[in-house]
Amino acid sequence: MKKSSLGKSFLGRIIVRALSAMAQGLFASLLIGTIIKTIGQQMGLPLVVEAGSFAMSMAGPAMAISIAYAMHASPLVIFSMAAVGMAANTMGGAGGPLAVFVISLIATGFGYLVGGRTKIDILITPLVTIGVGIAISYLMAPAIGTAASSVGNLIMWATTQQPFVMGILVSVIVGMALTLPISSAAICAALGLTGLAGGAALAGCCAQMVGFAVMSINENGINGLISQGLGTSMLQMGNIVRNPRIWLPPIIVSAITGPLATCLFHLEMNGPAISSGMGTCGLVGQIGVYTGWMNEIAEGSRTAITTSDWTDLILISAVLPAILTPLVALVFRRMRWINKGDLKID
Repeated sequence: MKKSSLGKSFLGRIIVRALSAMAQGLFASLLIGTIIKTIGQQMGLPLVVEAGSFAMSMAGPAMAISIAYAMHASPLVIFSMAAVGMAANTMGGAGGPLAVFVISLIATGFGYLVGGRTKIDILITPLVTIGVGIAISYLMAPAIGTAASSVGNLIMWATTQQPFVMGILVSVIVGMALTLPISSAAICAALGLTGLAGGAALAGCCAQMVGFAVMSINENGINGLISQGLGTSMLQMGNIVRNPRIWLPPIIVSAITGPLATCLFHLEMNGPAISSGMGTCGLVGQIGVYTGWMNEIAEGSRTAITTSDWTDLILISAVLPAILTPLVALVFRRMRWINKGDLKID
């Protein structure tokens, strides 16, 4: 029994450590790249747009290298993971981050097995690490991508429901996808998720990011508030593995703000569909809504951006998640479902 318990604990520590590192790799590539690209597009700076695109294209290598580094792999294994991450992310599609996570752990393990065991380690270790990683990518990444696409199918089904139900389902599902090691932005872009459904998706993503940021401020301080609120709620994925109950407050709040966005505020995302899955990450989601407003003005379907428009967007994006999530979390803290330190980011 003790061995089994220790084994589970060891595996749990590996998963938590890898997820935490992967979130940082994702932010340092795809997310920051999307922010840079959005800034470039808004300011009309082609070189900045290109810089953002380059950063976004490096998401797979950045995540894989981060995972290998967190596993304390040797330098040869870490450097070899660039190719593995690129292959897994490319072949995984919308499920790219999840594919990178699984395949990087396996490839890193094989790198451990052969590393330093021969006199030609500089050849053997990269050869085995890259060979195994890419071979497994061919075998597993497309299936993982298909599984992630099923989330997209669920979202599309949800968009066919009446606005109240649609608001709840899309907000909750896309919000959870944003925190999970799959790409909510890629899913929204692939589905062309705009209009009221895009507004609901934005609400769910904001509930996750702002919700986690504010409810964990005592553990993570201002740095944690910014890194989650303007970065990614995926930073909490390791803690969710430890205690899944910490995920309930943002999910519950997304089920509230989603239908408010669709039925009360009639919030629509008529900018780029990818913005629907970005939440408050670099304010890309909010910039997307603003871009949609400007497009409507240019088309003549909107005369101006009103104070009410801005108020609705701010309420859904920041104010309601910041108020409601800590209140729900307080109930769970009193029930001992969430305890001190459960939301601490490594």
